[in-house]
Amino acid sequence: MPVSYYDEVELEDMAYDEEKDLFHFPCPCGDRFEITRQQLKDAEDVARCPSCSLIIRVVFDPLDFEDDDDRDGTRKHSKALWTSGKLQRRRSPDYRRVDMPIVVDIVAPL
Repeated sequence: MPVSYYDEVELEDMAYDEEKDLFHFPCPCGDRFEITRQQLKDAEDVARCPSCSLIIRVVFDPLDFEDDDDRDGTRKHSKALWTSGKLQRRRSPDYRRVDMPIVVDIVAPL
C-alpha cells in the first residue's frame, strides 16, 4: 500500500529546536510535525505529528548529516550550518546530489 503524505517540506523550511535536537513544522491540527536529527542521520524522511495521523515527507540532503559524529561519538557538525534555528544550505540551490565525473584537461609544455 502506498504511503500518503500530507505534504513534502524542505528541511530548510522547518524550524530547529536545539534543546530537543529536532526539526518541526506546523501541522493543520494545531500541533507540529517532528523529526529528530538522528532520524535524519539514519536517512529517515518522514516527520510525524504526535496529535493526529498526518505525516509529511522531509526533503533533505543526507550528506548534511554524514559528519555529525566522529569516532569518539562527539558532535563535530559545523555550527555554521545552524543559524537562527534553521539549517542553512551549504551547497548550490539544487542541492540534491548528482554524481558526475570531473574532467580535467592538463596541458603540458612541449
